[in-house]
Order: sequence, then structure tokens, then C-alpha cells
Amino acid sequence: MVGAVIGKKISQSQKFLEDGTRIPVTSVFVPASPVVAVKTKDKHGYFALQIGFGTKKIKNRTNTGAEKKTAPLFLREISVTGDDISEDTMPKVGDIISVSDVLKPGDLIDVMGISKGKGYAGGVKRYHFKGGPRTHGQSDRERAPGSIGQTTTPGRVYKGKRMAGHMGVDTVTIQNLLVISVDGEQILIKGLVPGSVNTILTIKKSGEAKKFVPLYKVAVEIVAEEAPEQVVAEAEVSIEEEVQSEVVEEAKETKGTGDAEIEVEKAEEVEQKAEEPGEEISVDSSPSTVGDVKEGEAK
Repeated sequence: MVGAVIGKKISQSQKFLEDGTRIPVTSVFVPASPVVAVKTKDKHGYFALQIGFGTKKIKNRTNTGAEKKTAPLFLREISVTGDDISEDTMPKVGDIISVSDVLKPGDLIDVMGISKGKGYAGGVKRYHFKGGPRTHGQSDRERAPGSIGQTTTPGRVYKGKRMAGHMGVDTVTIQNLLVISVDGEQILIKGLVPGSVNTILTIKKSGEAKKFVPLYKVAVEIVAEEAPEQVVAEAEVSIEEEVQSEVVEEAKETKGTGDAEIEVEKAEEVEQKAEEPGEEISVDSSPSTVGDVKEGEAK
């Protein structure tokens, strides 16, 4: 029924899948969120929930002493989906929504957050302008945006013209990211999400992946401060060796089963020929034959 949760970006790292593929992951802290308000179709025209994240302290104006009351640090309204939605089935104010009730490994999600601020940026950085040539008297205008005039008609610059200005701090949504794991109040998302560390994120479930590959059993976390190239090389070698050993063991088991079946067939053939009188039996004396039958005993 509830299709979204609120979380906080913790860190970015990398993990390994079962086949040894290294992927970027983002760790997000998603605590249990209380229901602050309930929107119903009779009163508001639609069904939705207002959930809170974190707590902030507010001074009680009626009491100037040390007494304080708490309120949610961040509020977000989320939609409620389902065929049997009614006022009776809707969560009540004060109910707790945990991440395990909404998400599971293998879900596809849309993550919305505020992007990092880049300050005042020019057209080349902000909109990937090509810039002008270095020659023909323009050696000092390589990154200039160029002319913005519109001639006599309309005699002005159109609104929304791409120019230098403030970059970043926009509401950005990254769609179809994959949930790798859900561990208590922390989830791992494949890929990167908007914003810097401690950015508040709205995570909305959009579907389920057709094919989901879980993390490797001995997942290796790469720390940038600890010589990442060396750590990555050692991790890749260890994973490759372990995968190869597993393949060899499976091959051995398969081969052993086949040899056992062949040996049983040979033994049955020898017994049948031994029961027939007056016939000489040629027995394979290889080690794989089950039981050594002498020619005299067979006669």
C-alpha cells in the first residue's frame, strides 16, 4: 500500500556481485517514519500519507524554561496505491512505517533529492557550450557564450536563455535504480543518488527487476583512502580464484558421476556374459572396471 520512504544519504562505495562484477553503491539510512497526517478522499479528494523524518527541538513559547517539545525534522507527502484503499485500511496517525515494509532486494526505485551546489558557473560548465575558436582575434574569448541578440524583432532576450548563472541545488530525480540489500534501517542502492552526504532523499518504489544478482558472499568494500587500486586488484584476484575453484569442483563432481554410471553398466554386462555357458569373455582390465573377472572363472 505505502510506496515510498524517506532516507538520508550516508556514503558512496563499491561492492562485488556473485560473478565478480564491481558496482558502485550508495548507502542510505532509512529509519522508521511516523505517520504525521492522513489524507482521505472524502475530505481531501485523494488518499495519501504525510510521514516525518528525524526530530527537531522547538521551544515551547508558553514555557520559557528548559521544557521543549519535538517535531519532525522533515515532512514528505507520499501516495498510497492499491485497489482496496479505504479509510479503514489506511494507516492511522502515529503508526510507524519501516523500510522493510516497503522495499526489498531486487526492487526498482526512483530517488529524489537536492543536487549539489556548484556556485556561479559559466555556459561551458553549466550547459556544455563549445566556446569560440582560439584564433581570428578571439584568443581571450575561448569560453565566451557568444551573441545573445534577437535583432529588432523581438528586440529582447527570450526568457530561459541558457547563460551563465547559479548551478546546482535543483530537485533531481534518478529513475530505475536497483535495491541491492535491505539491512535493518540501512539499504544499499546500485548507482549514485542526488546530493551530498546527509542529503534527505525521497525513495519511491517503481517496480521489480526482471533479473536480480545478489552481492557476492565475501563482498569487498573499497575505501578510497587505502590505496584503492591495490585493494581492487587483490579483491579481483581472490574472487576469480574462488570462482575458478568452484567451477573445477563442479566439473569433477559431474565427471565422477558419469564414470560411476559407466562402471555400473560395464559390471552388468560382465555378469550377463558370465551367465552364458561356453562363451569367452573379454574383460576390460582398466582400473575403472568394477570387479576383476578372470577368464577361467567366467568359463
